[in-house]
Amino acid sequence: MLVLLPPSEGKASSGRGAPLKLESLSLPALTAAREAVVGELAELCLADEDKAREVLGLSEGLRGEVAKNAGLRTAGTRPAGEIYTGVLYDALDLASLDPAAKRRAARSLLVFSGLWGAVRVTDRIPSYRCSMGVRLPGLGALGTHWRAPMAAALPEAAGDGLVLDLRSAAYAAPWKPKGEVAGRTASVRVLHAPTRKVVSHFNKATKGRIVRSLLEAGAAPADPAELVEALRDLRYTVEAQAPAGAGKAWQLDVLVDEVH
Repeated sequence: MLVLLPPSEGKASSGRGAPLKLESLSLPALTAAREAVVGELAELCLADEDKAREVLGLSEGLRGEVAKNAGLRTAGTRPAGEIYTGVLYDALDLASLDPAAKRRAARSLLVFSGLWGAVRVTDRIPSYRCSMGVRLPGLGALGTHWRAPMAAALPEAAGDGLVLDLRSAAYAAPWKPKGEVAGRTASVRVLHAPTRKVVSHFNKATKGRIVRSLLEAGAAPADPAELVEALRDLRYTVEAQAPAGAGKAWQLDVLVDEVH
């Protein structure tokens, strides 16, 4: 099972580990594309703070985020699973998983990013600020920049198992499963049961809880139909919509009344 996650806007501070080594990150087919983004972003943030804030869409109060990007190559690193914070990652709470569940997380979780393309939670990265919606002066829109390298790298990462897609729309744009991979992909929405509407906090927190539940249970669904059964066994209320034709993903709606 491969689980596709969005990053978080909020991030923990960089660690005290060795500086970034792009060649050590997972999905080596993305290395050249990562080098291009890191190079331009760091140079922009070093050369012109005001221009960098404009490009990144940052307010005056977030000038410190520009400094983070300026130091991308020299800052300490820590595992991506420790860098990403926020509602989804608080609910997932990787640090408190038992050793077996942590090993499953290392194998199955893939976090999408405007800066890195996608990383495993064990990949060591510095803190940064760069969303998928950013348009760099040289490279252009990052969502477009990542499409070709993602098309080369992600089918191999998906292997022949289930793909559980929990990404937000912006992070889904650079790579959308196609063909045979799409047929074993399940995209999940979390709906507030009384209103049948997506509510941001419910959506993010429940997605984190779903991933944690699957990791703790050691669930290994081979396809979307088995995922539905696994989630129901874990006491989630799930409505499934099988694709109308070949080469399309399943849509799963998880209904929640409240999130604690």
